[in-house]
Amino acid sequence: MTMTDDTTPDFAEADVLVVGSGVAGCAAALSAAREGAEVLVVTKAERPEQTTSHWAQGGVATTRSDPEAFERDIIEASADTADPEAVDTLVSDAREAVEDVLVETLDVPFDRAEDGDGGNGGDGSDFDYTREAAHSEPRILHVNASTGKHVLGPFLNHLDDHERVTVRADTAALDLITHEGRVHGAIVEQDGERESVFAGATVLATGGIGALYRNSTNPETATGDGIAMAALAGADVEDMAYIQFHPTAYAGEDPFLVSEAVRGEGALLRNAEDERFMPDYHEEAELGPRDVVARAVADERERTGGVYLDVSPLDFESEFPDLAEKCEERGVDWESGIPVEPSEHFLCGGISVDDRGRTDLDRLFAVGECARTGVHGANRLASTSLLEGLVWGLRAGESAAGFDPERVEAPDLLDRDPDLPAGFAREKFVRLRRVMDENVGLRRTPEGLQRATAVLRRLKGEVDAYTRTRTSRSLYELRNASVVALLVARQAMEADPVGCHALEDVTSDEGDADEVPANASD
Repeated sequence: MTMTDDTTPDFAEADVLVVGSGVAGCAAALSAAREGAEVLVVTKAERPEQTTSHWAQGGVATTRSDPEAFERDIIEASADTADPEAVDTLVSDAREAVEDVLVETLDVPFDRAEDGDGGNGGDGSDFDYTREAAHSEPRILHVNASTGKHVLGPFLNHLDDHERVTVRADTAALDLITHEGRVHGAIVEQDGERESVFAGATVLATGGIGALYRNSTNPETATGDGIAMAALAGADVEDMAYIQFHPTAYAGEDPFLVSEAVRGEGALLRNAEDERFMPDYHEEAELGPRDVVARAVADERERTGGVYLDVSPLDFESEFPDLAEKCEERGVDWESGIPVEPSEHFLCGGISVDDRGRTDLDRLFAVGECARTGVHGANRLASTSLLEGLVWGLRAGESAAGFDPERVEAPDLLDRDPDLPAGFAREKFVRLRRVMDENVGLRRTPEGLQRATAVLRRLKGEVDAYTRTRTSRSLYELRNASVVALLVARQAMEADPVGCHALEDVTSDEGDADEVPANASD
């Protein structure tokens, strides 16, 4: 419902407001609607491909015949830092969530095994389960190497047809509406017009922070909006130091992710000297944890001048036609190997939530990559992100239903100064990304983190000065990115150097960088 009069600004009401339209946001919307709530989904995305979920390649890990092995794999991949209770929640809910939503409701066309044995799992299904790094068995459902788009498209179509769900695209949330520790909705913007949306409960599902880095497997819309809004409202934010870099993004113009499933099917990593190097770095070689493989790829690129993925051990074109097509579009002769490099991929931390997606602010929930559930700890196991978004989205949506919206005084976002130059936000983003790439990327040093914190603090101060008197989507995205970047740098200075967060000591006599052991803080 939208109302307008001469004295009251536009406003809308919903039982549940969901900010974001990836798998986690869609799951929350579906679950809340099933509970009878009227749901409004607002999303910056104009098309599905502007969401992080759409870009997911590998697939959806799920529980098969050995849930304990699944839990063990998640915890081991996290360098034993994952929350066991959160992991148990994920694994316990996995099968039912996947079957209910992805198979029965959405009829996602997951690949089927030709021999009908479901990857030798003995679970009675004919799904073609595949295996990825750090998984002890094949348990990943997939659609070629483009699973995300085959999940998200049907999900959005289903919500479009749902009588209790309204989806508003190209609509950005600028600020949360809070009063006395409770969140009452958000101020949103569409086509330059602002509107207050009052909701009984608000679910943040805004994705990750890929836009903070020059190279990322995520869309440019991933500016950390939900994390920044929640942090500015007083919500607890944890584990921001743990940012996962994917080992195998195409190293060239118009980069794309080369799914971990390719290595799961037998592809090998070789350096510029044609040496297979991963056995020297980890006993599982190419199927070691992502943080280990990513740093090994970076080391070998620096040492030899390049790394490529050798796909000759498999029938690449037949097994991964989508990836073969992307190679051909870029003129890459995949038969001679695909040049790869690490690229920012996933934030393991975020807004701290419980097993229902509840934050420490009343009636504010967070799900998906913007949330810190504890499942991933310091390093995420491959193909658990879509599953986590689905499981926590369903749980949060169910818990968010049942509250009535209440109108309170919304923040006054001012527009009293002239508009900023068209390239202002873009130029500031270039500066922010340079700082993050150089000091808060795959490799970090204590000195670099200190430098980054100082620069980012000044940048945030500059942006804050502008947002006091001006309001625009690009300016607020820049504000959000600067808030999140500073959170990452500050927390990285204090976090244990384990998993994704590797610290190097650059004070040795020779000036070489020596990695600080993971137990250096013990």
